[in-house]
Amino acid sequence: MASSVNRVFLIGRIGKDPESRYLPDGTAICRFSLATSETWKDKNTGEKQERTEWHNIVLFKRLAEIATQYTGKGHQVCIIGQIRTRKWHDDNTGQDKYMTEIIGSELTLLGAPNKDRAQDPSNSYAGNQYGGNQYGGNSQQPARSTTAKPPTTSDPEMGFDDDVPF
Repeated sequence: MASSVNRVFLIGRIGKDPESRYLPDGTAICRFSLATSETWKDKNTGEKQERTEWHNIVLFKRLAEIATQYTGKGHQVCIIGQIRTRKWHDDNTGQDKYMTEIIGSELTLLGAPNKDRAQDPSNSYAGNQYGGNQYGGNSQQPARSTTAKPPTTSDPEMGFDDDVPF
């Protein structure tokens, strides 16, 4: 039996376009913020309330490349990973600084940033899952497709029919 578990499962919208770069050894890194929101009705006033949490997401290797290529501000994604806190010393202020990040090991593309794009067949990549191991190492293909290219709505493997009115 495990004595502890560090596993995070987040579904949210990307706050701004992912920023990617490459380390000197060629490893791709992608960073972006992810907003998760919850809503409820205030018991006293009856008004709708909302709280948004912002998460710093970091993806490595092929996951970083996929996120950079297929996502952007407003896209809905599911991230599975681990919480990590970095510590560094700021020489300007003389203080220790901390940043908590989610190191993603899996990425699922859920939706386009708005309804108009969601109806566009060229953006029909919802449901493709990438990753499967820490830092997105060996799993370079989507879970439901034989290629890294997102499927179209007429893809017979996805079970979609172009004649469906929605």
